[in-house]
Amino acid sequence: MSRVLVASDLDRTLIYSEAALALATGERPRLICVEHYLGREASFMTERAGELARHLSGVATVMPTTTRTPEQLHRVTLPGGPQRFAVAANGGILLVDGQVDAAWSTQVRRRLAEAAPLDEVWAYLGRVCDQAWTTKLRNAEDLFCYAVIDRIRMPTEFLTQTTEWAVRRGWGTSLQGRKLYWVPKTLTKAAAVREVARRIDAAIVLAAGDSLLDIDLLESADLGVHPRHGELFDTDWSAPHVTRTSETGVLAGEAILEWFAATAQKYDPTAPADSTSTISHDPERRLPC
Repeated sequence: MSRVLVASDLDRTLIYSEAALALATGERPRLICVEHYLGREASFMTERAGELARHLSGVATVMPTTTRTPEQLHRVTLPGGPQRFAVAANGGILLVDGQVDAAWSTQVRRRLAEAAPLDEVWAYLGRVCDQAWTTKLRNAEDLFCYAVIDRIRMPTEFLTQTTEWAVRRGWGTSLQGRKLYWVPKTLTKAAAVREVARRIDAAIVLAAGDSLLDIDLLESADLGVHPRHGELFDTDWSAPHVTRTSETGVLAGEAILEWFAATAQKYDPTAPADSTSTISHDPERRLPC
């Protein structure tokens, strides 16, 4: 197993819903479908991104690192998989060969005791999330909560108010597309990534993400990258060791995988020189799988 560990967020980082593709007029990359939900195509990446992902799996230990629940994560099929490790539920669940790692779950429960209990947050959300702009309210694996919202109808002051409420209780918030998350501050992707890095004796950790929930992941990595969209871009977040793509949308996902492949190759002496140059690039778009 490669000692180069690549820990990457998925949604709006590597994979994109149709609404998040953000393709300009005239841009026609070939797309592949990487997720189906309720019989429909749900998430995509460019065909070249898929080829880069397959290449990357040969020179690095690739680990999806997501806020998705295990059930939601299992809907995604990344090229180059299956991946031995995956981080789900914002670091709350570590999957090893598809199975929940019980030892890690025990550590997580111990850390969660440092923040207000989920029951308190859940009761609060039931009071303040108005049905006029809240489509769904969900408890994710008894670890955190999220709401599917109508951003246009949601009061402009609500995000600030609920964030202040959460912070006083050791929780944080993150608005990603139509989902608003409430997550304990002690529940982090970075902690789970450090655990996997320890287990494989990683020589270097590379990371990518687009949201406020990815800050700890990017800060703890040796090198990182984030797309030119999302919460990190919108808030002008930066760190000396983290780069930013010049592309947006699904093309940013391709650029991130290009960066991963090139950077991982530098730290893997077994990788053939310039191996990414053999990957084809056809600009013509085809219908998604």
